[in-house]
Amino acid sequence: MNSSSLPHATREKRNTIVLVLAQALLGAQMPMIFTVGGLAGQMIAPNPCIATLPLSMIILGSVLSANPLSNFMAEHGRRAGFMLANAAGAAGAAVAAYALYIGSFWLFMLGSLMTGTYMSAQGFYRFAATDTATPEFQPKAISYVMAGGLVAAILGPQLVKLTSQAMVVPFMATYLVIIAINALGPALFAFLDIPAPGRRKADTPHEGRTRRELLRDPVILVAMICAMVSYSLMNLVMTSTPLAVVGCGYAQGDAANIVSAHVLAMYLPSFFTGHLIAKFGHRAIVGTGLLILAAAGAVALSGIELERFFLALMLLGVGWNFGFIGATSMLASAHSPAERGTAQGLNDFVVFSGVFLASLSSGGLMNCVSSGDPQTGWHAVNIAMLPFLTLAGAALIWLVLRPKETR
Repeated sequence: MNSSSLPHATREKRNTIVLVLAQALLGAQMPMIFTVGGLAGQMIAPNPCIATLPLSMIILGSVLSANPLSNFMAEHGRRAGFMLANAAGAAGAAVAAYALYIGSFWLFMLGSLMTGTYMSAQGFYRFAATDTATPEFQPKAISYVMAGGLVAAILGPQLVKLTSQAMVVPFMATYLVIIAINALGPALFAFLDIPAPGRRKADTPHEGRTRRELLRDPVILVAMICAMVSYSLMNLVMTSTPLAVVGCGYAQGDAANIVSAHVLAMYLPSFFTGHLIAKFGHRAIVGTGLLILAAAGAVALSGIELERFFLALMLLGVGWNFGFIGATSMLASAHSPAERGTAQGLNDFVVFSGVFLASLSSGGLMNCVSSGDPQTGWHAVNIAMLPFLTLAGAALIWLVLRPKETR
């Protein structure tokens, strides 16, 4: 059935269901890669100090892909963009599998970089859910799509358990399964019913604002800052957590349980975050998220007992959920349909640039600033949250306090 013959309410709900399934099934490849990527890198890296560099390369690939992919979808539609990203994800997994087979760390880095294109596209699922949604349904659609990540977070590690040692070369089977996961993309996105904006003629003036003009919009600017801070700080602390937990004398199983609790706290609130945004507004939910992130840092700094690690990481997950989903919804409400490619690409470039820097900083704060002492490193990681939370909080307060006639 084409888009013109579908009732609007039917189309917005069908698209949301497709994107929830994409987040849940196709998205399972990201926890798979982040679970085995560091271990695989450690196995073939020439120096153990750079074993986790492939994980940073995935984020770098996402940063580099954000604007081109968003512009491509603005011209050719979401379906074409998502399928292109699936092809890149499959190709990246194939390169990574071959790199493991021949023991090439640098080829493994290339495969990781290519995988970043899929990661970038997955970030656009939440925006695609708003394309055919009414303003009232938009925050709920974003929230439901993000909730699909809960399934991915459970499914991915289970697939890793089944595949990591299934072949003579460790982790190679995991990457082969990731190729198969990406092959599901075309069948799934065939049901996506978002009209393509259409190619703009060369002699037609550009519709909507330029990147510079968008950045002058206070709502868009503050939404980008809050999304970047929420996601970057979550990545900074989460990446350091296993090192800190084991370094403070607890078992690897304890670290795994804490990370699992964190992931549940990240995605479970998504079932009601959209309703809270609809009731209280974007700014209130983003502000609450920033306060919860600050509380996570305070709990982490108060001691290294196991229950404090659990509480800090659960607060970190809820704070990310409120801050990131709230900021995403705020951004979606502030640009026109003609501007969505530019605005969303610029947003994800900013967000994942911050996440990339956080992923590089995490290991340095844990291992270099602290001279190898895990407790000191853990404190350094959490103290590093303060200036960025101050920046996001000040930006949000400035937006709220602006005179009504200038909003």
